Amino acid sequence: MDISLFLNPVAYQLPEVSIRPGRKRLGETLIIYRERDNFPDLADVKLVLIGVQEERAAVHNEGCSTGLNNIREAFYALFDHWRGLKMADLGDIKPGYTVEDTYFALSQTTGQLIRNNILPIVIGGSQDLTFAMYQAYENIGRLVNIASVDPIFDLGQEAETLHAQSYLSRIIMHQPNYLFNFTNLGYQTYDVDYEAVELMKNLLFDVYRLGVLKEEPKEAEPPLRNADLVSFDISAIRAADAPGCGLAGPNGFTGDEACRLTRYAGMSDKLSAFGIFEYNPLFDQNKITAQLIAQMLWYFAEGFVNRKADLPDTESTNFARYNVRIDGQEEEVIFLRSKKTERWWIDLSFGRTDRKKYERHHFVPCSKSDYELALTDELPDRWWQFFQKLM
Repeated sequence: MDISLFLNPVAYQLPEVSIRPGRKRLGETLIIYRERDNFPDLADVKLVLIGVQEERAAVHNEGCSTGLNNIREAFYALFDHWRGLKMADLGDIKPGYTVEDTYFALSQTTGQLIRNNILPIVIGGSQDLTFAMYQAYENIGRLVNIASVDPIFDLGQEAETLHAQSYLSRIIMHQPNYLFNFTNLGYQTYDVDYEAVELMKNLLFDVYRLGVLKEEPKEAEPPLRNADLVSFDISAIRAADAPGCGLAGPNGFTGDEACRLTRYAGMSDKLSAFGIFEYNPLFDQNKITAQLIAQMLWYFAEGFVNRKADLPDTESTNFARYNVRIDGQEEEVIFLRSKKTERWWIDLSFGRTDRKKYERHHFVPCSKSDYELALTDELPDRWWQFFQKLM
């Protein structure tokens, strides 16, 4: 498939004052699809940036489709510290006659890049674009784990049309369904209906309150390591650090915490698509939010180049194995520890007859604290949650 049919070249021109020859700014080292150029050869390219000028399904954030070049201006000005990492900016998805046309173009482009082992980084636009990115996995027939950094769950109401605060409901209800697991990171309880919290738990989804992750930031790493697709709503960052969003509030992640989250996401060997949404330049004093997003993208790339290729499988000898017997539990809880990175997983592959369909989901990232909890005769929530999904 020729994805160039769906893309407009980059219109932004890096000011000459920002270019320092020999200093390796990203504006100099990125492969950029420009008006005067042919569509670039993507051989050996690992990461691509794609903009989406789409806000027709935005909620209380009109203007969020107009800030792509602010992000590019800030991102291009940062320094490239990664020898051998080829990145490209492929421009912007052509806006469709309808929002569904834009979804189609984004899903086809994202799916083709994933097939070619190129990781798309999507900057939008409103967060309903996550639905289009999810459809890319449906198109290639792959079950998907989605992690969303968001102060709310975006469930909407069942009868509502698809928009930025109801896309998750559309994904859950969509048939055929390719969603295996959904994780929310950073929800703010006072902005979330109690029944919605119960629904998420009944659906065996992971939800992490903002306060929990601010107290223990490393607890965000295992669920991000388990995600195929990460969707980051800028309103999850407090307004003091990211004012450039019509939905920005007084509480949320700090700027450095947001960069930590994107670095975790980039480090995940499993992750194959990433998006940052809801940036609105109309609220962005001194382009502070655009600069923060650029730094988040920089840390994502930093994480990507530090991937360790330590995904477990049943044949690997690079993992220490720990079998824990819990009183009253028939099955042992099996933990794997990477000898390379000291990261932990729960092994649910033993005795499975569903190997072909769920084999990518038999090894569940966890923390050492889950193993230590099991040693006290308590069953970790992660084990029980994913065991039920695989039953």
